[in-house]
Amino acid sequence: MSELKQLFDKFIEYCEIEKGYSTHTIKSYKHSLDQFYDMLNSSGYQINHIEELNPNHIRNFPAYLNSRKDSKSSIKQKLSALKSFFKFCVKKKIIPNNLTRGIASPKLDKKLPTYLQKNEINQLLEKLYNTDKIDYLNIALIELIYSSGLRISEALNLKLSDIDFNSQTIRVLGKGNKERIIPVGSNAIKALRNYLPFRNKPVFEFKEYIFLGNNGKPLNPSSAYRRIQKALKDITDSPKKSPHVLRHTFATHLLDNGADIQSVSDMLGHSSLSTTQIYTHISIERIKEIYKNSHPKA
Repeated sequence: MSELKQLFDKFIEYCEIEKGYSTHTIKSYKHSLDQFYDMLNSSGYQINHIEELNPNHIRNFPAYLNSRKDSKSSIKQKLSALKSFFKFCVKKKIIPNNLTRGIASPKLDKKLPTYLQKNEINQLLEKLYNTDKIDYLNIALIELIYSSGLRISEALNLKLSDIDFNSQTIRVLGKGNKERIIPVGSNAIKALRNYLPFRNKPVFEFKEYIFLGNNGKPLNPSSAYRRIQKALKDITDSPKKSPHVLRHTFATHLLDNGADIQSVSDMLGHSSLSTTQIYTHISIERIKEIYKNSHPKA
């Protein structure tokens, strides 16, 4: 194994043990570094040591990925993984300078997040409650995400000890192992209380987890996705019918009703306020639409 490959392995181990990154992030980083190594080999560079690399090798990586028909977002993500690797190498004093410094990531086309209108949320909840056989798990999961803006991974990792029913708050471990406390609406609290007696009998080691599948183990993301996708059917014309639509709806409705952007950012667990600002664009577009439809001279 080349020295460069060994450094990749050390970096992945660092991300797992020292940084505590999620399995998804680790897998993504590993795949990105493997592709960078494949590029070096396929281009005939024959590089075995990190000292043999120069900024041109890094600059060629996005072009290589583009030739493989990777999307802009995928290229940006993989270049970010490579930048993290070189930051690690500088931090551990393996190399003196970060070769990725000054190398720009591709600019993405800004897409406004998909969200539900208020009448659509009302229709969704009415659909969930007015059925012959109420699915308490579905109701609790959907009410909770809409009420608190959780990522689906955060919701599925929740444990009973994370919910304070009296103060109506939940403790969430988000990206980068950052903990935050989020308020929960009374409807979501009621939905959780209603669901718990109907929760599937848990496998002993998973008894603390709130959302359980039929096997008594934590509900997996693909099952949760299918449940929410099915619930959103006939509610919205948008092709996107995912748990993230509920998170986007949470943020949009808060801002539409006067919440300040910093508070919304904190509740969403965003590391940067700029990430939350995408939702202000939605509100501006809504205002423009209202103006256009209402002003006689618009």
